[in-house]
Order: sequence, then structure tokens, then C-alpha cells
Amino acid sequence: MNQVAEACGLSKATLYHYFRDKYSMLVSIADGHVSHLQSLVQAPPAAGATPRQRLEQLIHRIVATYADAEYAHRVLTEDVRFLEPEDQARVLDKERQVVAVFARAVAAVRPELDEAGLAKPLTMLLFGMINWMFTWMKSDGALTHEDMAPIVADLFLGGLPAVGSERDLASRNGRKSSTRQSGVALR
Repeated sequence: MNQVAEACGLSKATLYHYFRDKYSMLVSIADGHVSHLQSLVQAPPAAGATPRQRLEQLIHRIVATYADAEYAHRVLTEDVRFLEPEDQARVLDKERQVVAVFARAVAAVRPELDEAGLAKPLTMLLFGMINWMFTWMKSDGALTHEDMAPIVADLFLGGLPAVGSERDLASRNGRKSSTRQSGVALR
């Protein structure tokens, strides 16, 4: 708490006025960040947006938000495991809701991939790109989050047409067609 107070330019007593302990601060950071992400994805798309434009808007919103949320995002990706079961369940449920919005947006762009059970796995791949940008992007680097948002959208949406249906993927791999049998566990 001393380090946090010092980093915030507050006295430890002032910090304790807002947070009773480190745990309440952890809950506040994780829940607050994921709640903010939830509000971003629940915002309506621009009027007349196509499914592709809707997905682009979602990607842009999330990437732009991460520009100023490195530490909150780090807490969300690395420290939720330290939460009590009830708090952890609430935060993870909100994360699942964010993922579900993206999966529906992916499905709207390529409905056949949703029918093949691939909308959520593809969404998780997209989040794999986005969620770890904080590990390599530097605030004083040549690229900003604003620069990266269209690049992420182009890379994902440009690759999406190349993804075959579940049947195509299964026949390429010589296996039975079922993502449920693949052994992949999704949150």
C-alpha cells in the first residue's frame, strides 16, 4: 500500500480512505476495467454499419482503451486468479460477456463459421492478439494504439475469409468434424 500511495502521490491514510485493503483495490481494478470493456462493447454500432464495420468498431474501441489501461489490463489478465471465488466469478462472467459480443460480431461476418462452432475460437485468437499488446508496445514507441487498431482489424478481418468451415478444417486434418472433441477448453 505504501508503494501504491507513493505512485499516486497520496498519503497511505488517503488511500485507505478509498480502499480498506489491497484486496479491495484488486477487486476494484479488475471489476472496474472489465465493466468498462463491457460498456464499450455494448455501445450501439454506428448507424448503418455492416457486420464487418461493427467488428472493426469493436476492435478499435478495445485497442484504444488499452492505450491508457496497461496496469488495469495487466491486473485483469494476470491477477484475477487471486480473487475470492465470488469476486472471481463476477469478473470472469463479465469477461465472457465481452467475448460473447465479439463472437456474435464474428458470426455476423461469417455465419458459416458460427455454425461450425468456430466463432468463439476465432474470437479468442483475436483477443490473443489484442490482450498482449501491452507486453511489447511502448508508450513512447513509433506506433500508438490508435495506429495499431486498424492494423489489428485488417489483419484479423483479412485472415477471416481464409478460414474454412469446420468440415473443411476436419478434412484437412483427417479427423471427425467436431470442435467439441478437439480438447480445446474455452473460458
